Amino acid sequence: MASDTIPTASAIRCAGLTVHAGKKVLLDSVDLEVAPEEHVLLVGPSGSGKTSLLRAIAGLVTPSAGEIQLFGQTASSGRTLVLPPEGRGVGFLFQGAALWPHLSVAGTIDFVLKRRTKGGTRAGRRRRIAELLEVVDLAGYEKQRAPTLSGGEAQRLALARALAADPKILLLDEPLGPLDAPRRQALLDQLADLGRRFGLTTVHVTHDPGEASRIATRTIPIQEGGRLAAATD
Repeated sequence: MASDTIPTASAIRCAGLTVHAGKKVLLDSVDLEVAPEEHVLLVGPSGSGKTSLLRAIAGLVTPSAGEIQLFGQTASSGRTLVLPPEGRGVGFLFQGAALWPHLSVAGTIDFVLKRRTKGGTRAGRRRRIAELLEVVDLAGYEKQRAPTLSGGEAQRLALARALAADPKILLLDEPLGPLDAPRRQALLDQLADLGRRFGLTTVHVTHDPGEASRIATRTIPIQEGGRLAAATD
């Protein structure tokens, strides 16, 4: 059994992490350590367990075995979720944005803020919404609804929603998939800037090893069957 504390050099530590879906193994005894403010690129084919790893770190799936520690605190131990998703300091940018179609741009962020602050004041939430939309270049879009946004705008709104939780860890699941080349470069630049500005630790999932290699500190291949291979710089 791993100890309750780890060196402060680790933002994320997975030890023997195993995840099943029924009898299928999605992750097989994964050991992973990520230092604070790293931008780690996790690369592998479809079905190799990339998204399952992100979801396990976020607390959205229950591991079958192993431990997850975040900044020295045990988040999952075996099948026990020690920390709930909202207590992990994690922001998640889901594949394809996964926005709520019935909410406006402002309403999307407000929903997260209400949960995180247990309501707070309306004026305070409005200020925070304005700040986040400025960060992702969506100022003036407050009243638009998700289905009216372009692919790039939708991804930026999804990024603002992830940042609304004031995360220390940002999980990116194929964030550039729906974007054309110029918008991909713009979002990559924005992700790199936000990582530096807010001191974020980022785990970035993709099937394309060249997608974000210029901003990544390491690239870690994940193989069929949910096993990690040796990292490359």
